[in-house]
Amino acid sequence: MAEETFEAFVARERERLSREREAVFTQQQELETKLAEINREFAAIDAYEAAKAGRAPGSPPRAGGGRRAGARRGSRREQIIALIRQHPEGLARKDILERMGMKGNKSGEMSVSNALTALTKGGQVVRANGRYRGA
Repeated sequence: MAEETFEAFVARERERLSREREAVFTQQQELETKLAEINREFAAIDAYEAAKAGRAPGSPPRAGGGRRAGARRGSRREQIIALIRQHPEGLARKDILERMGMKGNKSGEMSVSNALTALTKGGQVVRANGRYRGA
C-alpha cells in the first residue's frame, strides 16, 4: 500500500475544511434569515401596538419618515444587542458589520454606528478597547 504524501494530506485536509466552512456559512445564513423573520414579527407587533394606541397606519407621517423609520431603528438595536449577547468576549464594530451583512453598505454601516452610539449612551452596551459588550 502506497504511503500518502504530505502534499496529498494537505490537499485532503484543505478540502475537508472547505466543506466544513461552507456548511457553517450555510447555517449562518439560515440563522440570519430566521433572525430577520423574528425581527419582522417584532415590527408587526409594534405596528399593532401603535394602532391600538391610536396611531393608526393611515395617520399623517411625522417628519423624517414617521413610525416606520423608528421601528427599523429599534429593530436594528435589538439585532445588535442580540449579536453582542452571543459574544460575551465582545465584538468590534467591523465584526458586527460583517455578522450583520452590512460591510460595504454605507447606509447600513451608518445605521449600525448610530445604533451602537445610542445603545452605548443608553447604557445597554459598553465599549472598551474597541469592543462592544453587553452592559
